[in-house]
Amino acid sequence: MSVSVSVTRSRRTPFIAAATIAALGMIAVPAQAHADRGAAPALPEVSASAETPSLFDDEAGGNANADDPAIWRNASDPDRSLVIATAKEGGLRVYDLDGRQVQSLPAPPPPRDGDKPGRFNNVDLVTGLRFPDGRHDVAVVSDRGRDQLRFYRIDPGRRAGPLVDVTDEAAAPLVFSSGQDEVGEQRTAYGLAAYTDRRGGRSFAVTSRRHDTRLALAELAPDARGKVGYRLVRTLTLPSSFTLPDGARWTPCGEPGELPQVEGMVVDPDSGDLYAGQEDVGIWKLDADLRSPARLIEKVRSYGVPGTWNPETEECDAGTDPGFGGRHLSADVEGLTIWRDPEDPRRDGYLIASGQGDDTFAVFDRGHRNAFVRGFRVTAGAAPGAPDGSEVCDGAAVTSAPLGRRFPNGLLVVQDGSNTPESAGPDGQPRTDTDFKFVDWGRLQRAARL
Repeated sequence: MSVSVSVTRSRRTPFIAAATIAALGMIAVPAQAHADRGAAPALPEVSASAETPSLFDDEAGGNANADDPAIWRNASDPDRSLVIATAKEGGLRVYDLDGRQVQSLPAPPPPRDGDKPGRFNNVDLVTGLRFPDGRHDVAVVSDRGRDQLRFYRIDPGRRAGPLVDVTDEAAAPLVFSSGQDEVGEQRTAYGLAAYTDRRGGRSFAVTSRRHDTRLALAELAPDARGKVGYRLVRTLTLPSSFTLPDGARWTPCGEPGELPQVEGMVVDPDSGDLYAGQEDVGIWKLDADLRSPARLIEKVRSYGVPGTWNPETEECDAGTDPGFGGRHLSADVEGLTIWRDPEDPRRDGYLIASGQGDDTFAVFDRGHRNAFVRGFRVTAGAAPGAPDGSEVCDGAAVTSAPLGRRFPNGLLVVQDGSNTPESAGPDGQPRTDTDFKFVDWGRLQRAARL
């Protein structure tokens, strides 16, 4: 996610131009020196304990761009737990708990000349996926470039690296596209949340569609060869326009032809609820099997603000704010993750969401009403050489499980869409620099009084 003014929707600031927001007195986009941040209420701050190496979204960097993390706990040796993260065209990265890279896996090449290469957008884990020979932990990835899901078995003892590709190419259909030509339009698999049904033991993945409001449910299908494919079960379409309390009809502004997309998603493993973050709208709650009506439980602050697409700035010029938005999240609403209370994991805990527009995180109760608890920021550490903070955060993952000596109270991993200090390329121009920050959950608990 870039902090520049003119950006694409996959890497962009909120949909209203920064200058227009400032004129309206709203919270500003986190550009340049975050000039209007003083208008926002003070929030608890916590610094990261570690960060991963920089990823650079240019040819020299392999077009690698940090996006979404997942945390895998090594039950037999928690100190050797891993963070598995997507790097878009850069494929997958695997890190140890110090943030050091231990493996890099490439995204697949284009299937034909002129087609798009693989572009790994989001990742989630299925613990104990049931194969004919037993259970294995598997990372599930949405491949935005090729409109597919991919699968990687986790084997911590494997010499070549803990992840091995087990995707069954013959059983990995296009998720949303009707054919390879349509894949080229890149309205493809985007957000992702994986889960195992508590009643039947079958495992599924929910994906969202880029530039669209559709969600798709896929059932995972491991086979006797150790490969994993999937079958598409059903789809559901979320709203793209809304009736406001004053009776007016509102559609979030975006580039012509693009609908308000969903990216950040998470499934509560105990309740079976899916939380889906529609970037310019808010957070939806529905059954993970996509059979129930969706309920909008939290709106972004700019909900209801009219906008007109400006092709010169490639942003939307905002109209008057009618005051129907939420109070806790600045668009885009992005990384969603669930912290389960280790003392009562089936009931207590939090839903955590990142708000890209003001570099904050919002914490909601995991209960039926999902009441707001408080917000916080991940900021730079005070010690020389300490990690910087998280800005325009895209993906996030959390666990309450103890991860050895390094994180005995659990871990929160967040993407940093604007890593500092800024690096320059061979031409002297700034490079798009992203990475992941590792936040000690115990430190966050104390700072934010969670």
